Amino acid sequence: MYNFTKIDIICVGNLKEPYLRDAEAEFLKRLKPYGKLNITELKSNDKILKIFSPHSFKIALDVQGEKVSSESLADKLKNLAVQGHSHIEFVIGDAHGLEDHILQACHGRISLSPLTFTHQMARIILLEQIYRCCRILNNEPYHK
Repeated sequence: MYNFTKIDIICVGNLKEPYLRDAEAEFLKRLKPYGKLNITELKSNDKILKIFSPHSFKIALDVQGEKVSSESLADKLKNLAVQGHSHIEFVIGDAHGLEDHILQACHGRISLSPLTFTHQMARIILLEQIYRCCRILNNEPYHK
């Protein structure tokens, strides 16, 4: 069975709307059997580098990042685990994205879509995609 050891989502801003908080809670509940997932909310991009774990594999969400499908993201997570990366940090910037020095500190960049989403929606979409990856990697059904 595929399980991740630890995934952190570092994001700027918080979820103000109740429907977004409910969606986040639902995906966190669904993800519990697969590993430890933490969300850290920051007030600005300035603190991101300070809280990065020195041993994690860092992936920035960036509109210019690699375009990935759910299946290719699942493969990426599986390959990272095989390569010994037990701690993954996903980073979501503020409404203006992430500055170059933060992007350069990351090991990879992915784009969720060519569409523009609020950073709050990107957070929910990322959670859903992590959950979908776990289902894919465990050959478990999930609505397409």
